[in-house]
Amino acid sequence: MNDAKLYSIIRAPRVSEKTARLQEVSNQYVFEVSNEATKGDIKVAVEKLFDVKVEAVNVVNVKGKNKAFRNRMGRRGDWRKAYVTLAEGQSIDVMAKA
Repeated sequence: MNDAKLYSIIRAPRVSEKTARLQEVSNQYVFEVSNEATKGDIKVAVEKLFDVKVEAVNVVNVKGKNKAFRNRMGRRGDWRKAYVTLAEGQSIDVMAKA
């Protein structure tokens, strides 16, 4: 799998208080991923991009919210996030700039 494909699968890390707590407690990292990506694709992409060993991948489909903009109703797009559990002793620096 080439680098362009890997970067199209893993779009961005999700950084929040909840994800920071997951990193400390259960060594899980959260990424925004492509809507078409499978668990296997996500596992391969994370292992190759960050040079770590992935134990498990859980995927959640997030529905977009209905929002008003200039008195017109619209809808934000649906997106997908992946909870990636790493092997013991592995870590990813999600705050590092590429």
